[in-house]
Amino acid sequence: MENYEEVTKEQRAMTFWEKAVGFSFNPSWDERVTKAKYLSAQLIDLMNEIRWEQRSEQARLCSVAITELQTAQMWAVKAITWKD
Repeated sequence: MENYEEVTKEQRAMTFWEKAVGFSFNPSWDERVTKAKYLSAQLIDLMNEIRWEQRSEQARLCSVAITELQTAQMWAVKAITWKD
């Protein structure tokens, strides 16, 4: 698995879930925002893989996890970029 520094340097199409966390949107160019979004996208990708392998309660739980990960990522970015 590549690391987030490599992702930010290479020119490739983003995954759907990198788009879902707004990976390319970081007007402050804060490295911590990039890392938070990258890590969130990795977890969302994992949950999405498992979700499509299952057609059961496990799939529903993966969907819930994806929603919560997106929410957590947004709060993490807000915390990182907070200015008093």
